[in-house]
Amino acid sequence: MTRNRDLLIGGKDVPARSGRTTEDISPYTGEVFATVAAAGVEDVTLAVDAAQAAFPAWAAMSPFQRRAIFLKAADVLEERTSQAADLMAGEVGGTRPWAYFNVGLAAAMLREAAAAITAPRGEVLSAQEEGVLGLAVREPVGVVAAFAPWNAPIILGVRAVAAALAAGNTVVVKPSEDAPLACGLFIADVLYEAGLPDGVLNVITNDPADAAGIAEALVADPRVRAVNFTGSTGVGRIIGMHAARHLKPALLELGGKNAIIVLDDADVDYAVNAATFGVFMNAGQICMSGDRILVHSSLVEEFTTKFAAKVAALPAGDPALPGTVIGPLVSPAAAQRVAGLVRDAVAKGASVVAGGDVEGAVHPATVLTGLTPDAELYHAESFGPVCVVQSFATDDEAVELANDTENGLTAGIITENGTHGLHVARRLQTGIVHINDQSVADEPQAPFGGFKASGYGRFGGRWGLEAFTNTRWLTLATQQAHYPF
Repeated sequence: MTRNRDLLIGGKDVPARSGRTTEDISPYTGEVFATVAAAGVEDVTLAVDAAQAAFPAWAAMSPFQRRAIFLKAADVLEERTSQAADLMAGEVGGTRPWAYFNVGLAAAMLREAAAAITAPRGEVLSAQEEGVLGLAVREPVGVVAAFAPWNAPIILGVRAVAAALAAGNTVVVKPSEDAPLACGLFIADVLYEAGLPDGVLNVITNDPADAAGIAEALVADPRVRAVNFTGSTGVGRIIGMHAARHLKPALLELGGKNAIIVLDDADVDYAVNAATFGVFMNAGQICMSGDRILVHSSLVEEFTTKFAAKVAALPAGDPALPGTVIGPLVSPAAAQRVAGLVRDAVAKGASVVAGGDVEGAVHPATVLTGLTPDAELYHAESFGPVCVVQSFATDDEAVELANDTENGLTAGIITENGTHGLHVARRLQTGIVHINDQSVADEPQAPFGGFKASGYGRFGGRWGLEAFTNTRWLTLATQQAHYPF
């Protein structure tokens, strides 16, 4: 049954002013999964109107009342796990285990945001003048524009709004056109069921053809005071430029070209298991996915043989089946894009040691060796179920290879020697490194974000709240000052 949804503005479902709608297509079946309102610029203005009107009361609400809403929202989200899984399977081809992980982490994010609401914020400063009390106070900025991506829709839909709301801001979120329900309207439904006041969170859905204009209008609205975006580096550059043009702070979490490094003291069987998860979870459609597996030359033959065999046996196909590991990519076009990267790599000298033919939106789990620097895949983020195994002889060479990218999001280092792993980790140019683990990991209390072309700013814990608050300096003189004239 096709789902139909309007925009969510001021706590109410409203159609686009133009009356237009757009279709949300299931990548696995190719059928229409949902029909949603296609907003225009005038709808963006109405959404910001609602957020601006709701801001004073929301910012003034008792922190304990706000915390109660977030805690209830976490419970509501977990109660809706099955619904979330159905939405993810239908909209983006997410497998059931991936959907359950999304719900679990997103609920933890809501609880972490709840804890942050009542945590101390600000500092007492040492004042130069006698009898003066100095304060550094963090306060909400106002209306926040949020852009939520499709690939981990429940996690990243919650992350796009949670910290901003917890800090006392109101939000207008534009979810991805590929998952307008899962990463936008569903998240808002959960929060409103938990007691969020009308207008505090507003959702704008749009036709893909209108995305650029909608995004520009949202960022440009003078009442929007901060922006956060998670998505590709290319689009992130555009959002960042719009924000800079209007002198608005932006938190950007962008693409990765992540390495999993298998050092000479690694357990090979563990490394194979870790790399398989780090590369192929959600069919490689995670910003933290390992595109490159760098293996010490003493282990590379054994690792590659075992890794290729394990990857070749991964079940692929229908995301609704509980045993499926490799579900469809977000669209048949995305699968063809990945297949094109593989073909180009092979034409330029690479070898396929595990893989197969594309079927619709399902691209088989693929492992390459012998990738040459002139291949597009050498620098491009695959964002699909594809990785490259490459050997190195020394730690210096491993670090050089891992850093040979414009991106710098995350990395994994597999080693049985923590000191060795830490020594290598400190030399990597990434925002995140996991020692004796693969590259895909996220915890709600930790600073999450990248370096170089992987973006700037941090989600998570107190860092997330700091991104959506303004620091003010206040002084209170307890005695009358003396002036020179």
